[in-house]
Amino acid sequence: MFHSIGALVSGPKTRWTTLIVWVAMAIILSVSLPAAGDQKQNNADNLHEDSPSLQAARVMEKYFPGESGLPALVVWHRPDGLNEQDFRLMAEISQQLKEKPLKGQKSLLSLHQFPPPALKQMVSEDGSTLVQPIIFDESMEPEQLKKSLHALQDRIKKASGTDPFTTTMDAPDKLSLRISGPAGIAVDATDLFLNADFVLLIATILLVLVVLLLIYRSPLLAIIPLIGVGFAYAVTSPLLGWMAKKGWIVVDSQSLAIMTVLLFGAGTDYCLFFITRFRQELMRDSNRFHALRRTFREASGAIAMSGFTVMLALLALLVAKYGAYERFAVPFSLSILIMMLASLTLVPALLAIIGRVAFFPFVPRTPEEEQQRAVEKGKDYKPKKARRTLSATVGQLVVTKPRRVVIACTITLGILAAFASQITFTYDLLSSFPKDMPSREGFERIAESYSPGELAPVSVIVKNGPDLSKTLAEHPAVNEVAERQISTIDPAYSLYRLVLNANPYSQEAMKVIPELRNIAAEALETSGAVQNDTSIWLAGQTAEQYDVKSWTDRDSHVIIPLVIGLIAVLLFAYLRSLITTINLILTVLLSYVAALGMGWIILHYGFGVAAIQGAIPLYAFVFLIALGEDYNIFMISSIWKKAKTMPLKEAIKEGVTQTSGVITSAGLILAATFAVLITMPIQVLVQFGLITALGVLLDTFVVRALLVPSLTALMGKMAFWPSRSKQQESSLKTRAK
Repeated sequence: MFHSIGALVSGPKTRWTTLIVWVAMAIILSVSLPAAGDQKQNNADNLHEDSPSLQAARVMEKYFPGESGLPALVVWHRPDGLNEQDFRLMAEISQQLKEKPLKGQKSLLSLHQFPPPALKQMVSEDGSTLVQPIIFDESMEPEQLKKSLHALQDRIKKASGTDPFTTTMDAPDKLSLRISGPAGIAVDATDLFLNADFVLLIATILLVLVVLLLIYRSPLLAIIPLIGVGFAYAVTSPLLGWMAKKGWIVVDSQSLAIMTVLLFGAGTDYCLFFITRFRQELMRDSNRFHALRRTFREASGAIAMSGFTVMLALLALLVAKYGAYERFAVPFSLSILIMMLASLTLVPALLAIIGRVAFFPFVPRTPEEEQQRAVEKGKDYKPKKARRTLSATVGQLVVTKPRRVVIACTITLGILAAFASQITFTYDLLSSFPKDMPSREGFERIAESYSPGELAPVSVIVKNGPDLSKTLAEHPAVNEVAERQISTIDPAYSLYRLVLNANPYSQEAMKVIPELRNIAAEALETSGAVQNDTSIWLAGQTAEQYDVKSWTDRDSHVIIPLVIGLIAVLLFAYLRSLITTINLILTVLLSYVAALGMGWIILHYGFGVAAIQGAIPLYAFVFLIALGEDYNIFMISSIWKKAKTMPLKEAIKEGVTQTSGVITSAGLILAATFAVLITMPIQVLVQFGLITALGVLLDTFVVRALLVPSLTALMGKMAFWPSRSKQQESSLKTRAK
């Protein structure tokens, strides 16, 4: 089948047809459909609609409409103490906002209506800071919210005659302002990703180009994989944009940024495997079309299998309930599918068109061609002696000392994996942002001058219950409880605003959410109000973060077994060996945990990171398990084919020797592309990029090169179980005769 497909897409005539089809497809889709980048939606809900915090938000919107919304906290700060001029400026701005509200503004704390003594009581104890909340419509798009906040800044600059938003917050005797709170954080988060996918695209292209030039030492050959990836991107982007415009999927800056890395990393690998095999065939056959057909027959099956493995693993994210996971599924899997098709159609067609010239100046030739060139130049032809390479040394090692290799690799990976048990996770959004980001600076000022919980209070809503102010205030994590509010729409509903004494985005604060719910439920039950249709809801950023953790844990428990199961089925269907399938799954799992441990060693002990983002383990798992099996598939495929004609140990040795070079190069490229994420300004991408790059390197240099072939050598013919090896079948036929 693959031989026929190879002839169809890269024949003497059809090669041009293949190229024209890809060019036409890229142009038509790019012109007729919107680009994915134009359909980004960075404010999409991550929480499932059944999340308790979202249910609470809907109740709050209905019965306390003036209290619901997206708060922006304007932090007024002067190190030497706010003065009368500052208070007059606050009052002037407050009156402007009251008379001419910003777009999307729902309510605000009207400072101009407060008498001077009352206004001064709102200032922090040291007299340096005052926080002014402005509530916006929570359905606002980030760009609309950004325009409103910029309009607010313009008003303050005009009224003050200075720019307090650029003044450092520790500048003596100078007024500085920062906008924090959920609204400020949302705008800053959007700005962090502004043009990030384009910058990442350029950085990835340059990096891959440099690495390919170092590997091939051929300018033209280094460009061919980039052409394949470029066409794949040109087809993928409008398809994603079209689906997003139809409302079938949601794309955001983060998913597009990682998709770019995945497309270049995995796509270049597929091209690399094909081109390397083509080079080998060109050294055996002078006809490039015949060489391409054999290349297709030998390499296409493993490439297709690898592509489907990664694609199905990424599609498993569709069952996620947490939006950030679910939004990754279609962009990632579609990009892998199109890249796989490009590497099996467009790249062979380009190689058929260019031929051996693609490898210039190191053009591969058959021995006969080399001899003819030597004669034409009047030189004696001397066949090149085969040199013992590092790959050959590794191949010899894994078959002569497999037990020692297995023990050494297992101990090394096990030690690294042990550090994974020490990892501390965080769901603190602010900790992912740069320290000089305005909303983070504002939050840190609030935390120093007030309770850090002022940034995002917890709202407790109770139906048909007594006053719980005193009961809620007794919790040690509660710093303050505002006066109970009775709904004007339905007096059965009461609202309590709680200010915690901890960072509202921290694990410490998240643990308080179920405790507050239980305390309120027990108090209501004791009062007997529970018999009167009593309900309890908790809203706010901390409650939402608690739901994020709950959904993340749920998705991990569902997706991890699903991905393992899907990959196991594919491996068994391809290899027809249960033993090898189990070996490949277990070794990659060990490598994944070791990558987490190694990442923690670097981040925690090397850079002082206190915790990694809670979403990282599942992100890294899906990528490392799927991509890690890629290299195993290529290596095992080579061993299986060679085992048809030679003893198993010799097949292992030859398979490792033959595939080590190309897999090592592919692993370095893939790790390097993920490492590009380390340059991003948000920590969740930095941590994901580092851990994934480390995992790819462990798979490349430890699991694939040493552990898996050594295990196969140790097990011998049992590695084929339950199917029989070709040697066994041949032996049985001989005995039968």
